[in-house]
Amino acid sequence: MPGSFFDTNVLLYTASSDDVKAERAEHLIAAGGVISVQVLNEIANVARCKMGFSWSRMNLLLSRIRQLLPVVPVTIDVHETGLALAERYGLSIYDGMIAGAALDSGCDILWSEDMHDRLVIEARLTVVNPFRFQS
Repeated sequence: MPGSFFDTNVLLYTASSDDVKAERAEHLIAAGGVISVQVLNEIANVARCKMGFSWSRMNLLLSRIRQLLPVVPVTIDVHETGLALAERYGLSIYDGMIAGAALDSGCDILWSEDMHDRLVIEARLTVVNPFRFQS
């Protein structure tokens, strides 16, 4: 069943001071989608190291996200696919893992502000920047 996969950066806007992007991210999340354990790890790292969240605030954010979106594991198959995608499409290793998890989950849209907007991966997954036309 096709669906949406969320990159870390989109989810982090729900906890940012950018109200326009936060509202857009919340709207997309409400429509449903999938994330991977890697996304949770990246959120934890950014929330603690870059956003200065306390442990309790970070855990609250992670809990909220886990309640809203199913979380898939990063398996060895996803890892190997992610490496191949990173090489084939010129992605970072981490973005390759995100794309690999999205493909493994059967998603057809990967919401990401950081990856190349409209990039089609393996003729099945389209990267879409949800903020492209917002000011």
